[in-house]
Amino acid sequence: MARSGVQYEDVKQAIDTLMAKGEAPSVQKIRDVLGTGSFTTISDHLREWRARREVRAETVTTQGMPEPVQQLAEGLWEKAQDAAGAALAEYREAADREVTAARAAVQDARREAEDAEQREAALSAHLASIEQRLEARSAALATAEVERDQAIETARRLGERLARSLQQLERLQAESELQLQTHQQALGEREAQHQARQLQEEQRHEAAEARLMSLLDEARQERLSGEKRYAANLRQLESRQEALKQELQEMRAILAKEEKQHRETQWARTRAEERAETMRHEQSLLQARIDDQKRHLEEQASRLRLLESEISRRLWQGEAHHQREVRGAPATKKGPANTEPAKVSIGKSEIDRSESESR
Repeated sequence: MARSGVQYEDVKQAIDTLMAKGEAPSVQKIRDVLGTGSFTTISDHLREWRARREVRAETVTTQGMPEPVQQLAEGLWEKAQDAAGAALAEYREAADREVTAARAAVQDARREAEDAEQREAALSAHLASIEQRLEARSAALATAEVERDQAIETARRLGERLARSLQQLERLQAESELQLQTHQQALGEREAQHQARQLQEEQRHEAAEARLMSLLDEARQERLSGEKRYAANLRQLESRQEALKQELQEMRAILAKEEKQHRETQWARTRAEERAETMRHEQSLLQARIDDQKRHLEEQASRLRLLESEISRRLWQGEAHHQREVRGAPATKKGPANTEPAKVSIGKSEIDRSESESR
């Protein structure tokens, strides 16, 4: 917002100071002289000063300027204004097109970067889910391994129990054989006396043998059942371990695929950021070109204003000289009359040179 302290009179005094130094007034120079004020406020006061000066110039021109000179000055001024306006419009249109294209490219690059960030967030979440599932599978595998170890320990205990049963059976068989030998010896010595007792001992022996055979069969059945249970549990654990290993391999393949997609997304994001940086650099270059064109237009406008002031000054000098000749002696009328077209021609050559430079 413009500062309220900068008034028209301040700008007018600064312009007078610049004109006294032989410099053309511009917004930047006026601000340098004042040391304060916004460019908008100074530009508004500068336009007002120029408008007032044009009104005064038109008044002076209509009062004392010759008609051909006035027509020539007006024509040159209109041509200069048209040329400057056309060039400025062309530069502005080109600059607006380039700025619009650059902004669209920057927006596209920003959208691509945002899409890449969203894809990266989704992949990160999916990767975290896969890692959690992998940890759960690993825990299940550890549990299965513990169960397998427990089954192996159970089978070992069953084997030890079976070995103890066999040892007991062998001990019973040895005791039975020893008892049988004892009985046979006793029966041999006391065959006549213990006929009835021998029969009883044989019956007891048969009962003991039947009992031993029954115990042996039970021990064998228990051993076979334990071996079958151990084999079944071992096969089940092995199949479960194989399934868990296969699932773990699949999870690792999926994880490798997700990591590859993550790297591709990261690469795409890097490319998008590079494109955005390139667009910002091109935009800065384009802004620099626009600033150069603006400075060029300001220089052309400054030259036109200098030319206008030079024309006004020469016309005013010519008019003043003509009035002095009219008031002077008749003998001096011929000389100034001959010199006035020369001054006008000099001003026209300068106008033509300035117009060619502006083109």
